[in-house]
Amino acid sequence: MTLRDDNRFTIGAVTNAEFKTLSTEKNGSTAGEVVSRLRDMMQRGELSPGDRLPPERDLAKMLGVSRPTLRAGIRSLATVGILVSKQGAGTFVADYAESPMLDSSPLQMLSDLHGFTSDEMFEARLALEMSIAGLAAERATSEQMTLMAEEITGMYASLADPTQYLVHDMQFHQTIAAASQNRILTALMNMVATILFDNRSKTVHRALDLKQSAEQHHNIYRAMRERDPEAARRAMHDHLIETQKAQRLEEKRSSKKD
Repeated sequence: MTLRDDNRFTIGAVTNAEFKTLSTEKNGSTAGEVVSRLRDMMQRGELSPGDRLPPERDLAKMLGVSRPTLRAGIRSLATVGILVSKQGAGTFVADYAESPMLDSSPLQMLSDLHGFTSDEMFEARLALEMSIAGLAAERATSEQMTLMAEEITGMYASLADPTQYLVHDMQFHQTIAAASQNRILTALMNMVATILFDNRSKTVHRALDLKQSAEQHHNIYRAMRERDPEAARRAMHDHLIETQKAQRLEEKRSSKKD
């Protein structure tokens, strides 16, 4: 991405004047969609490692979202090291050596081919995230602790908006993964979590008790803040087991409605 003399950004060989017809088949309205759209652009090669994103106002217009929504999406990607903000310079796509991003498409394809069950995906997530939680309790920075607290606040503020709640939920788990300081575990967790997020987004509007979920996240955060790895692993285990039960109920309610 380069800045032209006429102040238009070029992404690959595409200017922002052409951006909308190329990349906005549907305008995103949530932070989760911003994340998905920017990741798609990276995977298609429209955004490359080291590229600087257009100014916030221009990028929000290109993607058809509000600036607060764009900021939330960018912060989510920055949390897991996919984007890097540099004071006074802007936001950049991280170099491969710095980024824990792995394309979840191969895992999604295997899931489609072999019919991975939701239970198998949750079991994989349980194995990964319990380990991640223990490491994060020992290694999280004060900034990452602050981000976790902000996402919990966002969860409580969006109890009446399940779709937005799910975005905060995902960003909370991404922050914990980044706080483990292990890029391999972070990348693997994000691959699994991306598929589960996509599946959950289809049923979360039928959630019965998001407040209970928010309290479970608070328990995880409390263990992190107290630097208690065992308590963090236990809280993560309990949360994921309850999340699995909640998704089963949501799927049953969806099938009955259909």
